[in-house]
Amino acid sequence: MRIALARSLVVFFLCSCASLLYVWTGLVEIGHGRSKRALGTPGAVVLTRQPDKQSPKTFRALLEGHVVHKARFSAHKNISNHTGYGSATGNLKVEQTNLNTHNSNHQQVHTGLHGLVEDGVFWSDRLESLLPRGFSNAHAQSWKSETRASQIVSLEKGCGRTSNRLARFSNGTKACVRYGINPDQVQGETLSYYLASLLGIPNLPPLVLSQVNPNSGQWSRVRGEVMDSQWSENAVVSLTEWVSNLTGVVTPAPLRQEGRRLHPLREDLDNRTTGEVLELVQWTDLILFDYLTANFDRLVSNVFSLQWDSRVMERDTSNLHKVPSGGLVFIDNEAGLVHGYRVLEMWQKYHETLLSSVCLFRKITASRIFDMHRLQDAAARLLILYRDSEPLAPELGFLSEDQAGILQNRVDQLYKHILNCKEKYSQF
Repeated sequence: MRIALARSLVVFFLCSCASLLYVWTGLVEIGHGRSKRALGTPGAVVLTRQPDKQSPKTFRALLEGHVVHKARFSAHKNISNHTGYGSATGNLKVEQTNLNTHNSNHQQVHTGLHGLVEDGVFWSDRLESLLPRGFSNAHAQSWKSETRASQIVSLEKGCGRTSNRLARFSNGTKACVRYGINPDQVQGETLSYYLASLLGIPNLPPLVLSQVNPNSGQWSRVRGEVMDSQWSENAVVSLTEWVSNLTGVVTPAPLRQEGRRLHPLREDLDNRTTGEVLELVQWTDLILFDYLTANFDRLVSNVFSLQWDSRVMERDTSNLHKVPSGGLVFIDNEAGLVHGYRVLEMWQKYHETLLSSVCLFRKITASRIFDMHRLQDAAARLLILYRDSEPLAPELGFLSEDQAGILQNRVDQLYKHILNCKEKYSQF
């Protein structure tokens, strides 16, 4: 009897412990589950979490000799690093979007390709009409004129690299002042901006050049700050509009998974909301743009880092952010064109990997690429726009003959890629 009673007590005690352990484990899993859902659900509030520790053998460490480390931004914070994209900046206001990203129309879930794809490989006109407008030409021209005519009243540390500054102007606006390690970086940033304009890609903040001269009207009130910055006098720097309320952007699932692909196939686009598809539309522009400019300091660097960091694609993409309306902002394009072409041999296979993953295109982007291929005038077009738009173009310079040839070659490669995609999916 005593033995039976003792056994019963032991069983009761073990059951009680197991129950407590089950309840505690369930609570922990619920807590973690909320974090994971929030991080993967569009429009959800993202919970603060510590980023994963990266291997010391990082992409940034490898680039120490080429590009200075830029500050990383966290997806769970509002980031103030460039301007007021989508917010009032003095008497200027950037155009946002026809529909708010939280509008019920943007939560519509699509099944199949109807309403999303036209002519086999092009995003539909309906999707184009819903895209965030980004930085319009009218806004860019107004901002450039006001910035060139305004006096800088303060310079503060910020905007990434330690040599850069956040400038405040007499009209109340702000801009990032980028002082490159060498002129190539300012040149790459500037020419990338004008190439995006040629392609009809509205995701880059407006940019103007300025020559650092403490005795000029624009710089005279910050003479002391200029001296403290150790900038070279008469150096040409770029000023880009400050964009506030930015958040980080993680590579979307179709481009993040192994065997990444974003093609006009039902399995690639099925069961996605309109808001998710609108972001994918902008990603296709980004991949074509970075291929043209050979910019390795964004998504390409993530693909490169996969060989030792299997979770790199799950973290924020460098130099890519998003405003509340859903518009993507392509920032810090210093590695494009000039420096990117110089080290192209090292990065080309990663550019090709990303390009092959995309077979969907905006019509306007494809149309501009077709025109530049047909007329074989990519560099000539870029030079005309740059020279006509930027008074300091002669001071900063342009692409070399070899670099102009690389640009045209990459335009031709994009043309062939789009044709191959059309041939492959013309029956759909």
